Amino acid sequence: MNDWKLPWDGGCRCGQVRFRVTAAPLLTMACHCKGCQRMSASAYSLSAAIPTDGFAVTRGEPVIGGLHGATRHYFCPHCKSWMFTRPEGLDHFVNVRPTLLDDASWVAPFIETWTQTRLPAVNTGAAHSYEGFPPFEDYPKLVEEYAKRGPRPG
Repeated sequence: MNDWKLPWDGGCRCGQVRFRVTAAPLLTMACHCKGCQRMSASAYSLSAAIPTDGFAVTRGEPVIGGLHGATRHYFCPHCKSWMFTRPEGLDHFVNVRPTLLDDASWVAPFIETWTQTRLPAVNTGAAHSYEGFPPFEDYPKLVEEYAKRGPRPG
């Protein structure tokens, strides 16, 4: 079943860095933490958790930006678009900024995190909300529920 109509291609704003997604997302998320608000210059950041073996940079060389800690945030070296994140200790997925996909019409957050710092007027419509990150034991259930939903057009 390929309801997701994979593969997807995407890239930074200037087009110097391009990527391809060949695996369906495990989850989509909106993160309201202060760090995501500042890095995205928005109320929250959107992410699609893509299995690592289903994500590849196909052109250009992204650079590490944002905080230079164990979690790596990758940006285009020219236009500085925040493209994806490789979270510390979670090597089985990559958090891709789904609005950088050539077709992001399907993107909607399934979960929202760090709602304790959500801006008052923001409503994402996410099915599940968490004051911080979901408890680790919630992820298998969330991934299973998201997989059953399949793609939802925007």
